[in-house]
Amino acid sequence: MNNNSNKNSTSSSDRCLWIPGPLIVGAGPSGLAVAAYLKQKGVPSLILERSNCIASLWKLKTYDRLRLHLPKQVCELPLMKFPCGFPTYPTKQQFIEYLESYSEKFDIRPWFNETVMHAEFDDALGFWRVRSEGKAGMVTEFVCRWLIVATGENAEAVMPEIEGVGEFGGSIKHTSLYKSGEEFRGKKVLVVGCGNSGMEVCLDLCNHDAAPSIVVRDSVSTPKS
Repeated sequence: MNNNSNKNSTSSSDRCLWIPGPLIVGAGPSGLAVAAYLKQKGVPSLILERSNCIASLWKLKTYDRLRLHLPKQVCELPLMKFPCGFPTYPTKQQFIEYLESYSEKFDIRPWFNETVMHAEFDDALGFWRVRSEGKAGMVTEFVCRWLIVATGENAEAVMPEIEGVGEFGGSIKHTSLYKSGEEFRGKKVLVVGCGNSGMEVCLDLCNHDAAPSIVVRDSVSTPKS
């Protein structure tokens, strides 16, 4: 959510909408879960999603071999279990299918292509005022009593500043743009970071006959025997 100098100005082309229940920002797993649970309790809500689909990070910014890194029983959303036939660690596509089924079951209908630009609590009114820009440039101010931010911790890609990177002639990409090691077959690849994504990308590169090396900022802890 970005601030701007015109956050409180309203042009003749803007519109203002009252939301009787909570306004939820983000149609990922958390946003969907909150909306479903509120509906189960009889509380209406509205989700604003800047992309054109639910679970956009899973659909658009993940690599092909991705699976859940935790067992499925601890990753289920409330009120709906994973299908019995799913493996312990569901694939990316299985998890996306689960989220789509979840959205359909609870009739969750986010407003897509809505980018929240600013949100503030108006002390005089006692309500939240949330400004969002739609795909066609339409700016809407939503007024609501409750605001729930469910944008996730990985919504924005973070690229480190590396000295001399402008002189490097090869390809540089964030893992959100990485799909498969096939494009790096036979090449040397440097992976920065040894979190879940870094380790899994290295394995994927090896499986596609690339030659990865990994750089770790700190020492790697190994369990004592």
